[in-house]
Amino acid sequence: MDIVSRGNEVTVTGLPEPVAMAEDILSYLWRKTKEGREITTNEIDAAHRFLIEKESNMRTEKKSPMPFDETAGIKTYKNKLISPRSPNQAKYIEAIKNNDMVFGIGPAGTGKTFLAVAAAVHMYQEGLVERLIFCRPAVEAGEQLGFLPGDMLEKIDPYLRPIYDALHEMMPGEKIPKKIENGDIEIAPLAFMRGRTLKNAFVVLDEAQNTTSMQMKMFLTRMGQGTRMVITGDPSQVDLPPKTESGLKEAMNILQDVDEVPFVHFESSDVVRHKLVTKIINAYDKHEAKKKK
Repeated sequence: MDIVSRGNEVTVTGLPEPVAMAEDILSYLWRKTKEGREITTNEIDAAHRFLIEKESNMRTEKKSPMPFDETAGIKTYKNKLISPRSPNQAKYIEAIKNNDMVFGIGPAGTGKTFLAVAAAVHMYQEGLVERLIFCRPAVEAGEQLGFLPGDMLEKIDPYLRPIYDALHEMMPGEKIPKKIENGDIEIAPLAFMRGRTLKNAFVVLDEAQNTTSMQMKMFLTRMGQGTRMVITGDPSQVDLPPKTESGLKEAMNILQDVDEVPFVHFESSDVVRHKLVTKIINAYDKHEAKKKK
């Protein structure tokens, strides 16, 4: 297939199917430019993912879970729209909008935590919740907490850093410490949730694969009136001691028939980091599959 650009005209020649795909992508990108949206390689990649899903659904006569125009975007404080970059991300955003509890399951780099934090901040700014609570189990991934400097809170701070990073994308950095100080934002290890009832809050539990069965049950039962919960994790990256069952894996089995609790499953094809990450995940999956044979 050949693509030639002359001024405002683009000519695409080649086999019918690739040409049709290219025309759809270019038409989509043109609509985004008319909306004043920035066009990057990520946007092109996202358009391609949605078109592949659309064609697959047409072949199997399934209804597409999301329209191709990516209507499920989330606006940041810079008025920038965070759009889903894959059909599964679109499903995830819609699930969060329409349900009080959602599980996001899948490999690293698929946007599970980032989109959950984005949705949380958006709902807070819209007045739909009164505060934001983000937590992770402080489980060592090959390192020893005791060797880190400082008190307990300073020791677990690196484990919560990805949440801080996502927050900085969604609101002015100077406002975050103030929101934490007045209690509107809480970032804490999972253990700090015990014995509490969380009301009118948006609560995100990240790295949930590293919860024990008791911790997961404890967390899920903290839910009070007006609260939304998003639980994210990757069952393939459990850092718990040997023979300790992951609370996330158990919850996936126990809650699978509860209609009000959707599980959105991401795959390596949903990775929105460097393309090499997708290949690395696939290579590890093949390696694990061989070990089980």
